[in-house]
Parts: sequence; C-alpha cells; structure tokens
Amino acid sequence: MKKILIANRGEIALRIIHTCKQMGIETVAVYSDADAELPYVQAATKARRIGEPPVQKSYLNVEELLRISHEEKVDAIHPGYGFLSENSAFAKRAIDEGFCFIGPSPEIISMMGDKIAARAAMKEAGVPVVPGSEGDVTSVEEACKVAGVIGYPVMLKASGGGGGIGMVRCDNEEAVKQVYASTKARAKAYFGHEGMFIEKLITNAKHIEVQVFGDQHGNVVHLFERDCSVQRRNQKVIEEAPALSLKESTRQAMQNQAVQAAKAIGYYNAGTVEFIVDEDENFYFLEMNTRLQVEHPITEQIAGVDLVKWQILAARGEKLPRMQEEIAANNYAIEFRIYAEDPFTFLPAPGKITGYHLPERTYARVDSGYSDMNAVTPFYDPMIAKVIITGRTRSNAIELAKSYFTEAVVEGIKTNIPLFKQLLNEELYEKGTYNTSLLSTVLNKGGAPQ
Repeated sequence: MKKILIANRGEIALRIIHTCKQMGIETVAVYSDADAELPYVQAATKARRIGEPPVQKSYLNVEELLRISHEEKVDAIHPGYGFLSENSAFAKRAIDEGFCFIGPSPEIISMMGDKIAARAAMKEAGVPVVPGSEGDVTSVEEACKVAGVIGYPVMLKASGGGGGIGMVRCDNEEAVKQVYASTKARAKAYFGHEGMFIEKLITNAKHIEVQVFGDQHGNVVHLFERDCSVQRRNQKVIEEAPALSLKESTRQAMQNQAVQAAKAIGYYNAGTVEFIVDEDENFYFLEMNTRLQVEHPITEQIAGVDLVKWQILAARGEKLPRMQEEIAANNYAIEFRIYAEDPFTFLPAPGKITGYHLPERTYARVDSGYSDMNAVTPFYDPMIAKVIITGRTRSNAIELAKSYFTEAVVEGIKTNIPLFKQLLNEELYEKGTYNTSLLSTVLNKGGAPQ
C-alpha cells in the first residue's frame, strides 16, 4: 500500500496524513472550494479539488472521489469519520473498482447501519439491548402501542440514523402523535429511508463506548472504554478514558460483551460498541460505529497505540500488532472538542479566525483542522480542533486542563472554550458522578458561560 486517498477534510484528514508520513505512504487529499486554504491541503503529498462547498458536490460526491482515485492511481481509500465513512454502497463501489477500503466490510457496515438489524445481531450475540420495538413501527398507532407497553419516556429513532441525528424524546402519547410525521420525514431526508423504531429512554444514564479492533484472521481485542456523557443535542463535547466512574466489574463486562459482539458478526478494523448505562450500572447496546471515532485520540493516549496505523495494517491483511494481554491502560485522558459555536445556545458561529493559540504541551495533544486566518464556513461540522489532555490520574488531568484553557485562545469567532472553563470547575463534573444531563443541569443552574 503505497498511496492512499483520504475522502475527508479538516483535522481527521491531517491526522491520517500524519500516520501515513510515518509509514512512508503517499497521500492524496481532496478539498472543496471552501477548504482550499486549510492546513491538510498543504500537508498531503498531493491535493485535488473535489468540487463546490455543498457536501453533495464535494465530500459526498462518490463519482468524483472514485474518478480522482483512478487518476491518481491510489491503492486505498481512507474515509475518516462522517461523510461516506459508514456508507456501505461507497465501500462496495471502492472495492469493486479495485481499491482497498480502509474499514470493515460493506456487509458489516450495512448491517450495523440499520439500527433494527444491529439490535437483532446484538441480541443473537447475547448482548443486552434497550427494550423497544423489534422492527420498524409503520404507523403512529403502532408507535403509541409499543410506547405504551415499554413505558414512557421513549425515544423515536430513525432506523438509519446516528450521531445524535434523527431521534426525538417523547414523554407521552400526545408527544408521539405530534412528532411522528415530522421525524419520519426527517429520517427520509437525512438517511434515504423513513424507517423508525422506538426504544425506552434510559434516564440519568451514562454514555459509554468500548473501542474494539479486529483483523481479517478472526482476532478481536478491546482497547478499553470511553465515557462520552458530556453532550449537547445528543452529540459529544467531552470524552474521557478509561471510564473509572464505573465499577471494575461493570467495565470488564462491557469490554467482554463488546469483543463478543464483534467476533459474532465477523468484525474487522476499528469499531466502537456504544452502551447506555443506567444508575444501577445495567448496560444496554446503543449502536455500533463501523469507523474510526472522533474521540479515538484518548484511547491512543492511554493505550500507547496508533489506531490509524492499525487500520492500515488491518486493511493490508496483517494480524493485530498486539493481542489482548499485551494491551494495558496507562494514565488518564480527556478530550475537549472545540467548536465554532455559541457556548450557551450551541448554535454554529462561522467566521474568520483572527487569532489562534492552541499550544502543544507535554500533556496536551492538539488535533486541529484550522490555523490562523482560516475561515470556518457554515457548510460543515463546526468542530475546529480537539485538545487531548493526558494526566497520571483523572484529577491530575482535570488540573492540567484548567491550566491549559487559561492560555488557549481562538479569536475572531465564538467558541465553546468558556463552557470548558465553567465545567472544569463544576463539582458534579470534578466528582465524575455526572450523566448525559450534565450540560443542561449546569447551564440551567448558572446561565451562560462567562
């Protein structure tokens, strides 16, 4: 594997380029007109214009991506995360046209992308799933009937959804009736089909995910778990590893279940099994992400691995670099996703960055997609960087993070850095006893971050 096309942009494209350089692999970056000046474009061995800024004309433009891949004679395509990373049709097209797709098989991507099929596969593998409908609910009457049986509150979810999109909380039958049609239409618009299902909403819950990795020889390992409970709009903001707020027995059970699930479906390459954990530490399968996660750096920091390198090796057909007994968790890592957004309303705040100071430190890794004077446009996700703080313990990592954010500066646009400063001094966060309602609790109590 001598040349890889990266079908993505921003910080993840730069992250993949970094590993490829270390491995002596050439890279081809693609960029839209809006991204021409971003750092990853200059960092790649070669960069090709993919199209106009809208995603359908650029990063979701399958025909153009494959045309460039052929012209550049690349050996493989790395999809990164988001965009086409969990699009089984794209993975199959890439393979059929002679490229190595750096990820799991198209069949596995398809199965896990269908939330109904994923639930069924997990149940068959002996993994606990959240109580809910066994298939799509096809009418508002059926939705209300299922919700009445499992009990409110419930989540109405798009079968093809993910990343916090296509899900609505319903606290009673009237709510189900009110949102059923609009949620169905949104599912069709976002994911191409209108299938929906219902799950019991586990309240006061933690969102925990287990990093798994498999090779094409049947070996699967876990690289511990991440606590992703600090969220806004069902999307992650801060992630930590490992999830030491849980009992050791709970953590081990989740790790074992995740590996068992991956083996049962013949999984290979990087994947994440997500669980929802209730107050009594009962855990239930939520979804499986068949790609590299945004928050993969905290796993790399505690386990001392390069997951992008592992992905490339697995795609080449090589065995896992380490077996389970050779993987240990050292230190504690916290990732902060810096977004160009209002820290109180969470609304995107695009604009030009006029000052950019996110320094690297011995304890701080910065995976950034932007630099000084770059423009954050409204066309894509507003995340501009990830700051990963690594400490000896959780309390040590929190103290280091407090110190770091006294000197971190992004000027010209609004960011959520003020929110981090506030959260790091919240007793609920410092104790580690929070759940997915933390952000709303803090903001309702104290108002906008200063």
